Amino acid sequence: MKERLQKVIAAAHGVSRRAAETLIAEGRVKVNGRIAELGSSADPERDKIEVGGKRLENRPKKTYVALYKPRGYVTTLSDEKGRKNVTELVSDIHTRLFPVGRLDMDSEGLLLLTNDGDWANLVSHPSHGVEKSYLVTVAGDAKAAVREMSKGMDLFEEDGSLAFHASPARAVVRDQYEDGGRILVTLTEGHNREVRRMCEACGLKVRRLVRVAVGGVTVAGIRTGGWRFLTEEEVRMLSGRKKKAPEKRKENA
Repeated sequence: MKERLQKVIAAAHGVSRRAAETLIAEGRVKVNGRIAELGSSADPERDKIEVGGKRLENRPKKTYVALYKPRGYVTTLSDEKGRKNVTELVSDIHTRLFPVGRLDMDSEGLLLLTNDGDWANLVSHPSHGVEKSYLVTVAGDAKAAVREMSKGMDLFEEDGSLAFHASPARAVVRDQYEDGGRILVTLTEGHNREVRRMCEACGLKVRRLVRVAVGGVTVAGIRTGGWRFLTEEEVRMLSGRKKKAPEKRKENA
């Protein structure tokens, strides 16, 4: 069945559709010996698709993984500084995967990886309302910070310009210490370093930040640096897709 060429390439290579479109625009993609154009369609089962002179293999099996990212790993697929990449932790799967969303180098916890671009977009886009929960160990007045986070706040760049408005978060103090505490913060947005910036704006110093859940999937049972495959039910749940009801059998008249 014919599909948009950029979708076929994204699925097979584990890249975004935008990156696939760039490959097509640069003339690096051929279909049946002819240079492809943006907007082209192809059948990966029948057409000969080449990217950079190499035959595109039939689309790989869609794979969905829950990883406990340790501190010190980056989630970008290419890093000019040569830092450790999360894909190194799933290299034994032998399928090219990419992270769903981001988790900064100094943070740890649940990170989803897949080779299904459509599913990744559903899970990561704020409009789909997938909740992400973080357990943050802080120094400072945790109770006062929770009140501020629950109202929403403007967050600023170092030069004083507005970075973005953080919508009200669901935040509760889980543990109270003499000089700080642990806060559970749940939100649906995905701004860069949003939780850290919210804490800093409230006068808190972040000592540890762990993403403990995405939707109904948690890090429970996954060791640091370890991973597991998502179940079919978890894949459907995170994307908002409902399980198809079995077709009713037609009775003979």
